[in-house]
Amino acid sequence: MNSFLLSLGLSTYNAKIIQLLFDGSVDTLYMVLLSTAVSIIFGVPLGVILLVTSKGYFWENRTFYSVLGTVVNALRSVPFIILMVAIIPITKFIVGTSIGTTAAIVPLTISTIPFLGRLVETSLRTVPYGLIEAAQSMGASPFRIIRKVLLPEALPELIQNFTLTVIVIIGCSAMAGTIGGGGLGDIAIRYGYQRFQLPIMIMTVIILVLMVQVTQFIGDYLTKKVDHR
Repeated sequence: MNSFLLSLGLSTYNAKIIQLLFDGSVDTLYMVLLSTAVSIIFGVPLGVILLVTSKGYFWENRTFYSVLGTVVNALRSVPFIILMVAIIPITKFIVGTSIGTTAAIVPLTISTIPFLGRLVETSLRTVPYGLIEAAQSMGASPFRIIRKVLLPEALPELIQNFTLTVIVIIGCSAMAGTIGGGGLGDIAIRYGYQRFQLPIMIMTVIILVLMVQVTQFIGDYLTKKVDHR
């Protein structure tokens, strides 16, 4: 890509900066997309379990709900930057290193899963309990109620909360750059802050803002497509 930029008549310095920002954007997208996928895989079941074991639902278990809820709340209360440092041994064990974009995915997902789990629980609570009772009266099993009633009925809210989760991960991925997490955050720290290159700092902020705007636009569009109420 660098040679292509030079062929357009750009100076070596400008070509280098564009290449740097492009690579940083790719790394950020890699962290965000993979972290989001893993968070949804684990966060949605967590939210479902929190709901169905709470008071009034078909697998009510106050002790289990209280313990799980306490663990979820504890993980949510730890600031991301502290969590990244605290779980460095776990990150090294899973991916073999604590530096780089792949390593940053571990704390990103550990931080996001409980956050998303609570959002999913809140989304599912918007489903009228009468629909659950109607499904039970027709002999539907708990698993069928979850698949055919709870998740489909709460889909618009779920999409909005997935959107919020992606935006949170974008922000956290930028913070990951403070300890070598790679991506745009790392570029902003190394060039914008440590080397006092303000234009690079501004460009990283603009790119991150654009990522958030595009994410919100896609989320709003998908919500309107699935919301038939």
